[in-house]
Amino acid sequence: MDLPVLSLRIGSLAPLGPRAVPSGINKLEVAAPIWLGESGFVGDMQGDTAKHGGPEKAVHPYPFEHYAAWSNDLGEHPRLRSPGAFGENIATDGLTEDSVAIGDRFQLGTSIVEVSQGRQPCWRLNERFSRKTMAREVQETGRTGWYCRVIQTGTVGPTDRLTLLERSTPDWTIRRIWRAFYVDTLDKSELRGIADLDRLAATWRNYALRRLESGKVEDWSMRLQGPTS
Repeated sequence: MDLPVLSLRIGSLAPLGPRAVPSGINKLEVAAPIWLGESGFVGDMQGDTAKHGGPEKAVHPYPFEHYAAWSNDLGEHPRLRSPGAFGENIATDGLTEDSVAIGDRFQLGTSIVEVSQGRQPCWRLNERFSRKTMAREVQETGRTGWYCRVIQTGTVGPTDRLTLLERSTPDWTIRRIWRAFYVDTLDKSELRGIADLDRLAATWRNYALRRLESGKVEDWSMRLQGPTS
């Protein structure tokens, strides 16, 4: 599998929405090669580093194929006219949540990245799209994109490609884990499998463990709706 990168993007901090919260979601296209370190691309910033960025969320790919479906859902929207609407670092063509699995490793420029988890959408997408239900819609559709950790640091350019190097757990697709977390939320067999999935980010394995122990699903309201005041 050898696929093009449609757009390579990074974002500096800027005010987002009516409350002007600091955010790096507005990522701009990169015209020259940049360095990819263990925590992400040089110059790519996050407003809330406790919940965004870091080694397990170093790179955020998002399928450009989803833009047509979002246009059908939302109608004509200025955010959907070009890549970058969802704060992605990489707009992909030929990869979706149905085909990408935890532990998939890709050559990207001179770096190597590995799929670490799906994206949990948060309320900043509501601000980004001026649509109070946008984060929930991303979660409910499963058009979330995913994150990668960096296995080998290196330089990435806008004309580089994603080349599949290794598949360690091809059955554990992003879509399968999404279904376990958000649709069949207390399927014990799936949750046990997720908890034992070594290459899945530890925070996601812990979600599965807590559900197995408590028999309850965590409250998503703050993440999806944001602060009320």
